[in-house]
Amino acid sequence: MGTKLFKRLPVEAQALLAIARSGLIGPELPHRLFAMGQALEHYGPYGAAVGIAAIRQGDRPGVADDRGILTFHELDLRSNALANALRDRGVGAGSSVGIMCRNHRGMLDAIFGTAKAGGRALFLNTDFAGPQATEVCGREGVELLICDEEFTEVVSKVDAPKGRFVAWTDDPDGPAKGTSMESLVTGGNPAPPPTPEKHGQVVILTSGTIGAPKGADRDIGWSLVGPGALLSKVPFHRGGAMFIAPPLFHALGMGTALLATAMGSTMVIRRNFDPEETLVAAADLRCTSLVVVPAMLNRLLSLGEERIAQLDLADLQVILSSGAQLEGSMATRAMDTFGDIVYNLYGSTEVAWVTIATPADLRLAPGTAGKPPLGTTVEVFDDEHRPVPAGVTGRIFVSNGLEFRGYTGGGGKETIEGLMSTGDVGHFDGDGRLFVDGRDDDMIVSGGENVFPQEIENLLTSHDAIDEAAAIGVADDAFGTRLRTFVVLRPGHHLSADGVRAFVKANLARYKVPRDVVFVDRLPRNSAGKVLKSQLSASKARR
Repeated sequence: MGTKLFKRLPVEAQALLAIARSGLIGPELPHRLFAMGQALEHYGPYGAAVGIAAIRQGDRPGVADDRGILTFHELDLRSNALANALRDRGVGAGSSVGIMCRNHRGMLDAIFGTAKAGGRALFLNTDFAGPQATEVCGREGVELLICDEEFTEVVSKVDAPKGRFVAWTDDPDGPAKGTSMESLVTGGNPAPPPTPEKHGQVVILTSGTIGAPKGADRDIGWSLVGPGALLSKVPFHRGGAMFIAPPLFHALGMGTALLATAMGSTMVIRRNFDPEETLVAAADLRCTSLVVVPAMLNRLLSLGEERIAQLDLADLQVILSSGAQLEGSMATRAMDTFGDIVYNLYGSTEVAWVTIATPADLRLAPGTAGKPPLGTTVEVFDDEHRPVPAGVTGRIFVSNGLEFRGYTGGGGKETIEGLMSTGDVGHFDGDGRLFVDGRDDDMIVSGGENVFPQEIENLLTSHDAIDEAAAIGVADDAFGTRLRTFVVLRPGHHLSADGVRAFVKANLARYKVPRDVVFVDRLPRNSAGKVLKSQLSASKARR
């Protein structure tokens, strides 16, 4: 143990420097340091985050949502009151609290309040249908439920013996379809709750694009390498305002919300994503950073350069994209429009981050996932568990100290030499930049040749007429599997199926040319912006 810790000391020191440069930590008065240390000791990282922000700069706006602004001090008191109310209802160490909310203050109350009570916050996807929500809550042992009013029917069959509460109603002055969580907050005791027997936990579900969503159990621990790795690549700074567009129930939204809270940055959130409203709010609130998934970034760009240029986005220093593949053409368009402030983080719920591409990386090698950040080791292995040279595709494995501990229902990810599988395949270029070629179970074998859909998708989206594209394999009597592509055209552009095939043939090998081309108005996506390819398989092809 001592030897392992000694080896990590240089990395921890580098992380400390990155954190200090960002302003995340700095000189503090002794009584404040003592109070922050106590908060961490009592409530752990999740529960203490908002308390520490309140100690450092309580009068600063903590969140700006559809209903206005709350300071960090107000957020801290609200989470105290909710934690005490939850404790009165039997929520304590290890109690599972299901949370099905969009992005608003009530979601933050639920996260911080559950953590301060020592509970286990289970984030439910707002795209769930009733049976899926019921199955996940039953599997995870949910005892108390917090949801937005619009989801009351979805979770109506969930057994929640310790109560169910409505976090948001469209009409706050009208009758709610259940007991209001706001009444717990405003009527509860805002004093710091008693120290729970166990620190609160957060369970984030996997996206479920290739199976049923699974709970990913993770202990974020006390290492500085977590925030230090991100801040070593992405220049987030203390203060300012961070517009967090992805859902807070996903790892990207939750992670950046915690970072913003720790840095004293105002969290700007909206219940629903609208590209015009996002950029208007970013300009009006002088946002210094914007967090998106690629599908959201694409919708922002669809507003057009003329409209975007009308908005004062001079304070915007960082656009962080993650959650799905950022195609090279989109990264270039985004930087040409907003400036060289685009960063691409590649990771997953199970392994946190893997690599981060800076604007310089994206200019030199559009489409890259970047290089491993501080304290992160990435290897690409072949089927014999041997590292492959640059340019050769293999399975991607990573170690960064934040890999999950396993699925809550049992099982985990394969490991090789202490590194965990990402479930993806990819390759390094000669300069050490990683490129993700696709899921390791997405490979299509057509006529004896291996085809990775992402290569075709990346090429198609570089076409001036194509806005989005997806590729899948479908059964074929002659070839076993044939390639089918789905194409979304940009407004005002026209392209035939033969034109699509000719474009692929001119740029890739013959066996990568799609036999079928389907033109659609949009691609089905989940709340994280990932394409739901299972829904595409039933679509009819237009040859």
